[in-house]
Amino acid sequence: MLRAIEIVAREHWTGTPADVVRLDYDRRTRRRIALTGQGGLSFLLDLAKAPVLVAGDGIRLEDGRIVAVEAAPERLMEIACTDERALARIAWHLGNRHLAAELGARAIYIREDHVIADMVLGLGAAVRAVERPFHPEGGAYGHGAGHGHSHEPQHHHTGDHSHGHDHGHGRSHHRHEHSHTPLRHPGGGGDA
Repeated sequence: MLRAIEIVAREHWTGTPADVVRLDYDRRTRRRIALTGQGGLSFLLDLAKAPVLVAGDGIRLEDGRIVAVEAAPERLMEIACTDERALARIAWHLGNRHLAAELGARAIYIREDHVIADMVLGLGAAVRAVERPFHPEGGAYGHGAGHGHSHEPQHHHTGDHSHGHDHGHGRSHHRHEHSHTPLRHPGGGGDA
């Protein structure tokens, strides 16, 4: 099987990709995984360490071609509060549970979890289901916006996830089209 052994940051490649892979967050953080592009190109991603791929990154195949990465939409919970202090309190509770979270200007996005939904509802937040790409924060372990991407096209992607926490990538500044579906709201209403 054709192998891919290098990640090229989106700033370091141009041109037309050989194919495109649409990956959810979990698949964008795998070290070794068989992938098939939307055009049918199959290959084995085989890296020394787990990456944190973001939309626009390139996966360099052993024959030199590049496969582009797209972030696939996922089912998430959007958590919103009436003020910044309440939202900060929710963020603290989510961080205390080591949950991957994407921080927006007025909301926090996490994966759907009915137990966590009940907890944040109890803390006064509004919760609704959304479908959009997930770009969780990198956290204090160095997994920030530039984490793991080579700055020279010939270097390997070097993201290290060996410390046991589920930390993501700090790319929350991108705008994405997404749909909203009411999940739950304090006091029985459906919309946030």
